[in-house]
Amino acid sequence: MAVSQKDLIAITGGEGFVGSFLREKLREAGYNNQFIVRVEDFDLTRELDVERLYRQVKPDVVIHLAAAVGGIGANRENPGRFFYVNLAMGLHLIEHARRVGLKRFVQVGTVCAYPKCAPVPFKEKDLWNGYPEETNAPYGIAKKALLVMCQSYRRQYGMDAVYVLPVNMYGPRDNFNLGASHVIPALVRKCVEARDRGDKQILAWGTGSASREFLYVEDCADALVHVMSRYDSPEPLNIGTGREITIKNLTELIARLVGFEGQIAWDPSKPDGQPRRCLDVSRIAAVLGWQATTSLEVGLQKTIDWFQNHRDSFTDRVV
Repeated sequence: MAVSQKDLIAITGGEGFVGSFLREKLREAGYNNQFIVRVEDFDLTRELDVERLYRQVKPDVVIHLAAAVGGIGANRENPGRFFYVNLAMGLHLIEHARRVGLKRFVQVGTVCAYPKCAPVPFKEKDLWNGYPEETNAPYGIAKKALLVMCQSYRRQYGMDAVYVLPVNMYGPRDNFNLGASHVIPALVRKCVEARDRGDKQILAWGTGSASREFLYVEDCADALVHVMSRYDSPEPLNIGTGREITIKNLTELIARLVGFEGQIAWDPSKPDGQPRRCLDVSRIAAVLGWQATTSLEVGLQKTIDWFQNHRDSFTDRVV
């Protein structure tokens, strides 16, 4: 069913990293009727709160971005919480969307759902060919269960629910608190603060041999608008650039852009995570005619500039 510009779009996580850019991209496309689901108003892990959300707000469309998420360290420390919170939120939101006859539900999944040793680049058809990388498996499996729920509800109830798999994202407004940040904001912050202190080296996790694909946040937000307005299929859809870089090369690139001239030391006692992570993005190009437009170097420079202008808001101690 087509989404009208008059439809009320409820965005969970709408004040977060991706959500803030999604709201802007929706407005650029003429979708001005938005409702931001705030955690202080609705605890989405509680079914009664989700029921009240649908009853009081009466959205036509829900884009479910809210998640309990973090880097490798946060995933190792919070496997139970990450599993429960992510599964509970999606479970209640999808079930009550069915009950009220929601026009469209967009579930944002995660690249962490892919098997640890899936052939690279990851194709949507390989999603079930193995167990996810162990450090983020609880998070990835919880999100993957919601794909099954979306497909099952479409098949049994005719519910218009779609599911997307964005790759690792980065950009301005990301989380730069080191205890929970992902690799790019962590490296940006380490390099900026080491440069300013005159440090002779920084310490990076793992060996640097793992590779990752990174998607600039505004590109992801743009893709989500295309998905919401035009995608109608039970099959999951990858969102990414299709290009990967080793963590070693990424770290060296960030250090160069920041102007940190010291050494980069590696701590092999820390996990590398999944050996390689890169998506096949041919399907989104074929189905929606969409592709990412921001190069990694341009996106990183925008991220670095934003952090340097907002660094005073991140007060946790660098170790």
